[in-house]
Amino acid sequence: QVHVAESGGGSVQAGGSLRLSCAASGDTYRNYCIGWFRHAPGKEREGVAAKGTYSSATYYADFVKGRFTISRDSAKKSAYLQMNSLKPEDTAMYYCAAFLGYYCYPRVAARDFRYWGQGTVVTVSS
Repeated sequence: QVHVAESGGGSVQAGGSLRLSCAASGDTYRNYCIGWFRHAPGKEREGVAAKGTYSSATYYADFVKGRFTISRDSAKKSAYLQMNSLKPEDTAMYYCAAFLGYYCYPRVAARDFRYWGQGTVVTVSS
């Protein structure tokens, strides 16, 4: 199994940037897909981005394309979500999640992910 823990959330004004980190532990010698999700009050949980261990393929939700970038550092057993041009509607609890597998599915769907972090809060003010 893989354990993940997020960090890096905070408050920022609209147009600003934040970088979230996801530290992995456990069976990290195995290939696993990392995904980022978010959940805002009163809304359903949304998939944001996903990336496999070695594959260059990345997957993004349409609402973050061009603004958010997912990356991974296998040596540091970490993943990152660089968020630029933040909008008030990006305000949410952001979660890192993982599942064991060589590739991610070509989607960012919560049902695919087995291991979840506790989340980190991102607040964007107008």
